Amino acid sequence: MIEQACHVLGVSPTAGPAEWKRAYRRLAMRWHPDRNDHPEATERFKEINAAYESLLAGDAQVVAEAPAEPSEAPARAPDIRLNLVISLEEAAAGCRKTISYTRGKACPTCAGSGEAGLSRTRFCEACHGSGRVHDEQRKLIVCPACAGRGFFSERICPDCHGSGREIADANLEIVVPPGMLSGDELRLVGQGEPGDGELQAGDLYLTVVLASHCLYRLEGRDIHYRMPVGALALLAGGDVELPTPLGIIRHVLAAGSTEARDICIPGKGYPGRGNKPAGDLRVTLDAVFPVELNAQQRKLLLQAHRDMIDRLDDSLPAVAEWQALHGLR
Repeated sequence: MIEQACHVLGVSPTAGPAEWKRAYRRLAMRWHPDRNDHPEATERFKEINAAYESLLAGDAQVVAEAPAEPSEAPARAPDIRLNLVISLEEAAAGCRKTISYTRGKACPTCAGSGEAGLSRTRFCEACHGSGRVHDEQRKLIVCPACAGRGFFSERICPDCHGSGREIADANLEIVVPPGMLSGDELRLVGQGEPGDGELQAGDLYLTVVLASHCLYRLEGRDIHYRMPVGALALLAGGDVELPTPLGIIRHVLAAGSTEARDICIPGKGYPGRGNKPAGDLRVTLDAVFPVELNAQQRKLLLQAHRDMIDRLDDSLPAVAEWQALHGLR
């Protein structure tokens, strides 16, 4: 009988009342019909109650002589796991965020015990109050559900229905360290489901999720994007401003052609964290030609063009070769 009740509660036959109570409260919270819509929740909840009552009604001498509980890690309330969605800029630089979530708290009516009010008695449904049931051979045996008493005495709290908990809103300000990536976790000790005199509080785990970005694309810790730049800057060289999640950086372009150009700036990508170094900034520059010129711009470009014509072999060798081929030089 005791072995069967211990099996229902998931405890060792050598366990004591403190462990029975912890197991009972944990299972009652999980299977209470008000919290669990599983089709078997009601029957499972009744079975858990019956097993706990059976153990409490057992031989006190046997309980007293039971071996001492082995030392083990303190029992803990459940952890809570949530996603934390932040922008790439927030994750790169680190940030403070206020999160709101729900967790249990001790029921104020029963102070978390699950028991309150006057004791009430109900008949055992398994044996209909007789204390006896038929076994597989149709022999009368002591009802294992009620330990032969035929009834249960209970003081289930009417507000929390015996769970000892009610739902409460929690607001928490957290610090996100710089350099976290999607999938990284923050562990906030003791911010999960609250504990009580027998259970330590659970932890809150936040999984970082980086929101998609309109410009940056992450590959590891390298940042990639494309950027339009004036064709004259690619031709003549000069300074360009490159955005990064941590701000603008200046880069000097070497003079060259107007074809799309890939540049890589080591260590200027996504920040490092721990033993992970910062990534690189990888930008593809696309040449953009003027759509409209004012008089001053046109004058300056024509002046530059005449200067190139005067030094055709150096400035425009393909034009010089074509002219020589067709007798224009």
